[in-house]
Amino acid sequence: MLLAIDVGNTNTVIGLYRGDTLAHHFRIVTKRQTTADEVGELILSLIERRGIDPSEIAGAVLASVVPPLNRLFTEAFTTLLGKAPIVVGPGIKTGMPLVVDNPAELGADRIANAVAGWQRFRQAVVIVDFGTGTNIDVVNGKGEYQGGAIAPGLELSMDALFARAAKLARVELKRPERAIGKNTHQALQSGLLFGYAGLVDSLVERMKDELGTPTRVLATGGLAFLFDGVSRTIESYDEFLTLDGLRILYNLNQGAPNLAADKRAAAKRAAPTTRN
Repeated sequence: MLLAIDVGNTNTVIGLYRGDTLAHHFRIVTKRQTTADEVGELILSLIERRGIDPSEIAGAVLASVVPPLNRLFTEAFTTLLGKAPIVVGPGIKTGMPLVVDNPAELGADRIANAVAGWQRFRQAVVIVDFGTGTNIDVVNGKGEYQGGAIAPGLELSMDALFARAAKLARVELKRPERAIGKNTHQALQSGLLFGYAGLVDSLVERMKDELGTPTRVLATGGLAFLFDGVSRTIESYDEFLTLDGLRILYNLNQGAPNLAADKRAAAKRAAPTTRN
């Protein structure tokens, strides 16, 4: 089995693959104030609750947009599996030309999404990832990553609105019946859902025009389901697209040594134990 983990700013998504099939998945809150031991124990408990022996896991792949947690998750994986995970970052094989000014600054989740989107359609594709921020990434018809756009996420925008407007109360995020709200509650839902869909559709339409070729549009992320039937441009939705991209990246890099992580693990094992 393969253990794939996508560490986001708000949530961490964990997947266990049997071959190309996502057999199990978990979503937990990302906690910055934690330790490698706590991370390892949590992952172990989640795995064992599904009746899985950790010895069944042959490898791991990690993508993180929270740099302070990279080391913690790497140490936790190394302790759990006996070897370091493949970490998505500079130097990793992607099988995809990254036609941007500085490929090293690309988020690991954006790379994974682009790779998975291209593998899915083998044609130009725009991927919209609804998370803490909304990432829109573009792959052209040659399978080259072109770049994209980043906007504040829907929940982040909503939190900012309610924090600064004293008279506005938080509302449930769901599709309203009409754009013209008859009360404040409906007006907020209209502005949040239809307004945000308009932002996404406008960006996607501009990107498709710039590509000038038939283009598929795919959504992912924890809030993508809200835009089913709301967005004019999004054609399909895959909640676990990022995990699938990590699986593909792992297969491309399988056997590649993670020297930095292996050295840290070896030094930790060799360090003398101090007793009081």
